[in-house]
Amino acid sequence: MGKKPKAETAALDVTPPALEPAAIEAEGPTVAQRAAALLEPADQGVARLEKELADWKDRALRASADHENFRKRAARERDEMWNRGQGEVIGRILEVVDDLARVAHLDPAQTTAAALHEGMGLVERKFLKALESVGLERVDPAGQPFDPHSHEAVTTMPAASADSDHTVGAVFQHGYRFRGALLRPARVAVLQWAAPPEEAAASEPPAGEAAL
Repeated sequence: MGKKPKAETAALDVTPPALEPAAIEAEGPTVAQRAAALLEPADQGVARLEKELADWKDRALRASADHENFRKRAARERDEMWNRGQGEVIGRILEVVDDLARVAHLDPAQTTAAALHEGMGLVERKFLKALESVGLERVDPAGQPFDPHSHEAVTTMPAASADSDHTVGAVFQHGYRFRGALLRPARVAVLQWAAPPEEAAASEPPAGEAAL
């Protein structure tokens, strides 16, 4: 048999080569040095936190002042818009006030009741037209079905036929809506139908007929 090859017994040298100081500096700071760099003295940390707190406090004060200024400006603009709206409404009815003043100063000796009645009717229509231009709507439900949401029944009246039962027979006071919202319901009389005695008797079943 041939001889086995002689095993290599020499240990490999795995010791890293020694680094020169210049090489260490070239590699940069170690982990410990990096951690130490993240730390700062306590007095510097407190100063930094105090500065941040002062910055946030200043921001909060500025935000509060801006909000207060915005609130005051919004309230002022709302009041100005309200005043302008009221001024527009008053401006529309000034002519009606002038008409009323002319009627109030008519000479009774030279004015008939018919002329006065006609003049007041014209003033009323003109006044309603001015109010309707800003959103007012008169509720006049004569002849319409009674609606408890828009009408107030103050009395009842006999209906002439069954078809007119539960309808408005008379309007004592008109109602008004403003831009869809009910300001005042109309005060009305409601018609009620009562069948005549002969019709009521005819509609009753015979006395001897048993109810099913």
